[in-house]
Amino acid sequence: MKIVHFSDTHLGYNDLDILDQNNVNQREADFYDAFTQVVEQIKEIKPDYIIHTGDLFHRASPSNRAITFALEKIREISSLDIPFVLIAGNHSTPRTNLSSPILKIFENYKNIYVSYNQKYKKIEFDDIVFHTLPHMNDETIAQDQIELCEQNIDENRKNIMMLHCSVGAWYLMQEFGEWVYPSSKEYIFEKMDYVALGHWHGFGNVGKHENVYYSGSTERTSLNDKRNSKGFVVVTLEDKLEVEYKEISIRPIISKQIDCTNYEQSIEELDTSNIKDAIVEVVLKDLSAMQSIDISNKEIKELFNEAMSVTIKREFKKDTNTQDLEEIEAISLEDFFIEHIKEDSLDEIEGDRLKLKVKELFSKYEEEVSDDIN
Repeated sequence: MKIVHFSDTHLGYNDLDILDQNNVNQREADFYDAFTQVVEQIKEIKPDYIIHTGDLFHRASPSNRAITFALEKIREISSLDIPFVLIAGNHSTPRTNLSSPILKIFENYKNIYVSYNQKYKKIEFDDIVFHTLPHMNDETIAQDQIELCEQNIDENRKNIMMLHCSVGAWYLMQEFGEWVYPSSKEYIFEKMDYVALGHWHGFGNVGKHENVYYSGSTERTSLNDKRNSKGFVVVTLEDKLEVEYKEISIRPIISKQIDCTNYEQSIEELDTSNIKDAIVEVVLKDLSAMQSIDISNKEIKELFNEAMSVTIKREFKKDTNTQDLEEIEAISLEDFFIEHIKEDSLDEIEGDRLKLKVKELFSKYEEEVSDDIN
């Protein structure tokens, strides 16, 4: 028996204010592409079952485009005549009862089984039982639902437990309303053939439990997620459990460092051969106060002009000495504005016009201050 397990697809996520050729946010399009890759591999693998452990969408009320995309892809999966079980994650679960759960739109799809109302749901087939526990907003309710799960274990069939939560503090995502699975109930895992987890965005086996796995997300919802490997897992249930990780192709995120203690040499030695269409994070290390003004973001970004996006972080020297303080005091507010105009101006004529305007405004301000003093 083969099961494809994927999770945290976050359809509708967008970031970076960059549009693709179809005027769609490029990061949003990246998430659609990742989902499409999984669907195409499912068609090749032809598993017996498909499971998704939460956060199909990035928001509980996704955009029309995200919903339309999901409907098209779920229809494709439905046509494969393979049972597909989905549970709701914290991103797809409304905070109040006034909103309808988004997974309800798949209720009448052939071969699609959804679990979304913050309650345990048993989904049965001839050879297997899926014990689904979607995201729970109320931990007191969650305890009762976990007990229902334990009571419904079927010793004559395979048992798969599906959860969207953190199993221990290590797997917290630092998000509002996360559900932490109680450690006192982890013994239930041992009664399952496989425990499929969603919420944590990295693939991996959980602690001492050999049958408990996060499949990870299919894309990054934060640039702090430096994992360049994203994908899904193929679970084989035979005499013993086999879990195979399948990587998909996603936009790389690349970190570069520029040592500002020897800025020119560090620039010369910079390797930009692998940055095409990547998300690049550049760290300027050991900056002095004056260097920070002299080195513009525009100047750094031009070094990575083949990248899709460049983010620049400035790390100042830890030991600020007297000379640094004098340098900071020597920088006038007027000079500071002019440096920013140089950095952000797209053409020289416009830059010169804005610089004159700044000088005019500061000159007027100084006259008014002088008149007040007199």
